[in-house]
Amino acid sequence: METLRWAEQAPGIWKATIGTPEGLDPLSLLGIPPRRQALEAMGAAPFPLDQATIAAEVNPRRTVICLPLTPDEHIYGLGLQFMRLNHRGRTRYLRVNSDPRQDTGETHAPVPFYLSSDGYGVLVNTARIVTIYCGSTLRRQDPVEIKDRNTDPNWQATPRSELVEIVVPAAGAEVYVLAGPTLLDVVRRYNLLCGGGALPPRWGLGFWHRVPLPFTDEEAIQEAREFRQRGFPCDVIGLEPGWHSHSYPSTYEWSPERFPKPAEFVERMAQDGFRINLWEHAWVHPSARIYPRLEPFSGSHTVWGGLAPDYTLEEAQAVLKEQHDADHLSIGVSGYKLDECDGSELTGASWMFPAHATFPSGHDGEQLRQVYGLLLQKMTTDMFRRRNRRTYGLVRATTTGASSFPSVLYSDLYDHRQFVRALCNASFSGLLWTPEIRGARSAEEWVRRMQAVCFSPLAMLNAWSDRTKPWSYPEVEHIIKKYLQLRMRLMPYFYSAFARYHHDGTPPFRAMALEIAKHPTPAGLESLDADDQYMAGDSLLVAPLFAEELMREVFLPAGIWYDFETGERFEGDRKVRVSPGLDRIPVFARDGAIIPMMPPLDHAPQPGEQVPLEVRYYGTAPGQFRLYDDDGETYAYERGDYRWWTLEARVGADGQPQVAVTRPEEGWASSYADIRWRFMTTG
Repeated sequence: METLRWAEQAPGIWKATIGTPEGLDPLSLLGIPPRRQALEAMGAAPFPLDQATIAAEVNPRRTVICLPLTPDEHIYGLGLQFMRLNHRGRTRYLRVNSDPRQDTGETHAPVPFYLSSDGYGVLVNTARIVTIYCGSTLRRQDPVEIKDRNTDPNWQATPRSELVEIVVPAAGAEVYVLAGPTLLDVVRRYNLLCGGGALPPRWGLGFWHRVPLPFTDEEAIQEAREFRQRGFPCDVIGLEPGWHSHSYPSTYEWSPERFPKPAEFVERMAQDGFRINLWEHAWVHPSARIYPRLEPFSGSHTVWGGLAPDYTLEEAQAVLKEQHDADHLSIGVSGYKLDECDGSELTGASWMFPAHATFPSGHDGEQLRQVYGLLLQKMTTDMFRRRNRRTYGLVRATTTGASSFPSVLYSDLYDHRQFVRALCNASFSGLLWTPEIRGARSAEEWVRRMQAVCFSPLAMLNAWSDRTKPWSYPEVEHIIKKYLQLRMRLMPYFYSAFARYHHDGTPPFRAMALEIAKHPTPAGLESLDADDQYMAGDSLLVAPLFAEELMREVFLPAGIWYDFETGERFEGDRKVRVSPGLDRIPVFARDGAIIPMMPPLDHAPQPGEQVPLEVRYYGTAPGQFRLYDDDGETYAYERGDYRWWTLEARVGADGQPQVAVTRPEEGWASSYADIRWRFMTTG
């Protein structure tokens, strides 16, 4: 074992190079510079561990990195995990996999980045499959209490260890250590290291509806128009595989039978306020026009008989970008759903190029599979950036460095509790997740799923197979409409949260562990592993209910909290029991919360369109909200074309609320017009 030499890369971030790292790694693949100004603003922090306790050993086959653990340390992160938040005592095999049904670490988006409840993070920058032993191994010199399984009921298969071992199957790796002091500080530093969080277009935060697989252009138009006729908001219509002339593998070309005039179709939808999102995957059909051009730049194995292009090569990227720009972006398509870029090992249903596949770049199948989703995200984002148009879409696989890409993860798995847990877990690793709704066994489950969807990074009904619609259960249609409209009303609040994600790395939706202070109270410590509630922005705590639940317990952090709808007051730093009824999801606003809300429009405001605001103020504590304002669609904000409003409120000595608004300078083309305050509580 050798100790590592650390070099500070930015305030609170250090890197060590072990052995000879391979040429392919996510951070260099992305080529996105860290947001240094924001990192500088966070300030310096000391190295969070004793450097002498971190060691590594290298041989031609693997690199092993060892780090210490304290007895009560919790371990979070490691990507989009469905089964648990705290990985202490577990072994995690971080392979991309479309069917993460077991608690092994395999998932759509494995990220070899873990966070410690002691206030630091560790990242391994590699395209290899990393195995992390999170306190689940004992070296010969480690002290251990040996128990007799025959007589001791406390015997455990995995002895408690105070050691993390990270195994990289390569002769070297880059390792980063990120300081806190809080877990949220660690996450912010990670996101800023990766270029800052994604800022989607405003329309991306509206409601999405994906139509059934075989739909034609006219069927899609009629489905969209029914939203307008019924008064349900919707911004995006997603087309599934049927829009292709051939799919599985795919051509990326419009079906002449189902979509004979694609430009006219996209324009007709735009006139009604709908954006178009296209499903696709990476495997290229032999009949595709781009097939001959991509063949020299593709791997040794096919997927479903389609080419697997080597998109680490600029030549391959150029072919796909040129075709997509000409056939899709030029007629107004707004984004993509990047499906099945993960692969599966389910018995009898495995698919994907194998780990031993070879590619023209010299990389192998293991490496390409780990980063394939990331490559697709980068290419599609680059295409829209060249046209100065922001995009927002979906992806089914990604890894380290995905923070700055406007893509939201999803899955064909469908357990509602796991979906909420995944939403919490995503926030540790710079990921976004949608608990999309497809179908339900009852009207009650339909409501509970839709309520959670509306408090997530992307609110979507995916009707590709179930043919469902928001009004599929007429007896609860009014509740569904209420929450779709609430999603639209909260757009200024959520859009400002995403702006913070971009500018300072704060996740817009995040686990409770990121809300708890560095030194929590006993009640707060108990809540660190809460996986069924989360923060939506800085001021709202969301606690979904699940089918057949009439009540639940919610942990409220220290301070005073208020029911979002009624203004009922609750003491924090404890669990409270709530029974809200089917028509409500428990949402709590912290004392001093300021929540800007707009009218429930049927689609997002267009650039230059002004909307009035209702600003809610909760409690009596002094509150401040920074309201983000830009054109909502282009990259002009990167040139400084954005402004922050400051909304402030407090209760004066006379017991009356006092408010103040700091507006942008005269002449700024604002998205917001009149402001009306609503005081939800007075105590």
